[in-house]
Amino acid sequence: MKTVILEQADLIRSVADEICDILHEKPDAAFTIAGGRTMMPLWRELSVRTHGGKISFAEAKFFQMAEFLNVPEEHTFRRQLEESFVSKTDLRPEACFWLDETSPETCDDSIAAAGGLDFAVLGIGNNAHIGLNEPATQWDTRCRIQKLTEKTRRQYSWMFPEMPVPEKAVTMGIRTLTSARNILVVALGEEKAPATFSMLYARDDSVIPAAFLQLPRNVTVYADPAAAKSL
Repeated sequence: MKTVILEQADLIRSVADEICDILHEKPDAAFTIAGGRTMMPLWRELSVRTHGGKISFAEAKFFQMAEFLNVPEEHTFRRQLEESFVSKTDLRPEACFWLDETSPETCDDSIAAAGGLDFAVLGIGNNAHIGLNEPATQWDTRCRIQKLTEKTRRQYSWMFPEMPVPEKAVTMGIRTLTSARNILVVALGEEKAPATFSMLYARDDSVIPAAFLQLPRNVTVYADPAAAKSL
């Protein structure tokens, strides 16, 4: 696992550089990228590069990482991703795979049909969840429905100002995510410092979901100084 510590602006450019390199080498790459506030600066950077002709998602295939269950459309990760990422790049809507709560296993089937994930861009939760895999999730998990902890629900309360945060979500499993050929983790802000430390130094057989990222070979953690303060 490689760790890169940079101020946020440089960090986002470095992550975008790595995505550019992957897509230049394999334009039809299959990938996933997390929803949520951490990824918003990266979505903007990828949009700018797309419109500047520096990157293209035209042949790529996108797979949604996680989604809340039983929420209005305007509060979904899908809406975020469609409005702030898909529609701002040349990624084809028909090349996007959106999670289906009624048959989550189709996510892994579709990824396998695409030849596996070429890259995954992850955030990290305040309790070190990845995707929406909560503490004590086993490594050998595929896409499935996950009950959310109170800590995770509090973290996403900003998305639900007028209603309770959902109690369940559908998410790619830890094995699904760690099977990606290239894994980029983005950690921003002091509230992510304990989780970033646990990701790097907890036992990889522990109850810390992000600690399983110690197992794959091609993992790069991009942290700003606040998120890296405990390292």
